[in-house]
Amino acid sequence: MPEQVDVVVVGMGPGGESAAAELARAGLTVIGAERRLVGGECPYYGCIPTKMIVRASDALAEARRVPGLAGAADVAADFGPVADRIRGEATADWNDQAAADRFTDAGGRLVRGEAVITGPGAVRVGDEEFTVAKAIILNTGTEPAVPPIPGLADTPYWTNRDAVAATEAPASLVVLGGGAIGLELAQAFSRFGTHVTVFEAAERLLPVEEPEAGDLVANVFRTEGIEIHTGTAVESVAHDAGRFTVKAGTVTVEADRLLVATGRKPNLRDLGLDTVGVDATGRSLDADEHLRVADGVYAIGDIVGKGAFTHMSMYQARIVTDHVLGKDNAGAEYHAVPRVTFTDPEVGAVGLTEKQATEQGIAVATSVSEIPNSSRGWIHKSGNEGLVKLVADTERGILVGATSAGPAGGEVLSMLTLAVHERTPIANLRRMIYAYPTFHRAVEDALSRL
Repeated sequence: MPEQVDVVVVGMGPGGESAAAELARAGLTVIGAERRLVGGECPYYGCIPTKMIVRASDALAEARRVPGLAGAADVAADFGPVADRIRGEATADWNDQAAADRFTDAGGRLVRGEAVITGPGAVRVGDEEFTVAKAIILNTGTEPAVPPIPGLADTPYWTNRDAVAATEAPASLVVLGGGAIGLELAQAFSRFGTHVTVFEAAERLLPVEEPEAGDLVANVFRTEGIEIHTGTAVESVAHDAGRFTVKAGTVTVEADRLLVATGRKPNLRDLGLDTVGVDATGRSLDADEHLRVADGVYAIGDIVGKGAFTHMSMYQARIVTDHVLGKDNAGAEYHAVPRVTFTDPEVGAVGLTEKQATEQGIAVATSVSEIPNSSRGWIHKSGNEGLVKLVADTERGILVGATSAGPAGGEVLSMLTLAVHERTPIANLRRMIYAYPTFHRAVEDALSRL
């Protein structure tokens, strides 16, 4: 007979784990179903290990900036310490026992295996069956998307999961994809001595962000010796005698390693969603403001299509948890979603880009302030590349989007996120006092240019 439970959480990524533990602590009987690692992509392959690599590579870059600022420095890159840190501090050598214990200590029960919805209020995990009284919560995330490039499937290419498990920086690396994942790892490995080439099919790097941000990063990458090919689709990949050969039009590049960072695909197939009347053929699920996709079925995280970010998954988990517990809280809002690409310069953005705002019919005004021209940028000198771009709705007199690129760009973004979220009148933002000399004073300058 099926086991009677209150909640089954399918996929114990950051949001799923958070929701499952909170509901268990509230006294509900909760099953957490996970086919891989409790904690999901972020702690083992994504946010945490990649930022450890970025942090280490940024330290190398700062040391190389000593000449001209503070004398001289001899820098010898060694990937070993960061590889050890990823294994020891971040992933426990890709062992999730601590995360599993954290969930069971909260009162939940972990079941490992593939989960399938078999009908309304019914889930099977491996050979165990459950009748679910309150909620099925889906947090199945995404997988690296591998494009159908001739020859690619037959090669030992890397995805982000392989890159963070590396024990040494390769001599040469080709990166397919100029989005956040590809660019963070491209620059990081380059600073460890790897010769890096990036291919992006779109006309600019970071194609979903403001063009000024993509151009800024491309210019910095080129000064650091990274080869950039934008508007260039890779036509074939081959691997022979331990070397990759990548062909794109008139360009042919050979390298020791190939990183595929061309996006992610949702884990929606084979979940049995058709048994509860949910269409799973698209790239995301259609969820209401409380993240319901069907009666008694919720979805959070990447599969909802509102941003493949850990902070999005955690935000949605809180909304689902409250709704399941019967709390009368507001539903999800997505007008001020923040995102950060941890390159150097760091690119933070929130809300709409100029293009998106224009496409929505908003009466748009924009302004850009260059960080090197600011007082803090002038003081900072080496490594001061950056900008602040504001996107305003002139009819409502508020900001609907902003980009903060430069040193600590993601931190400067926090005040812009608040302004966009709270729809703070631009007139009020202009009356604020901005500390001198800070990078965030570029926001004040950009406001004066609107």
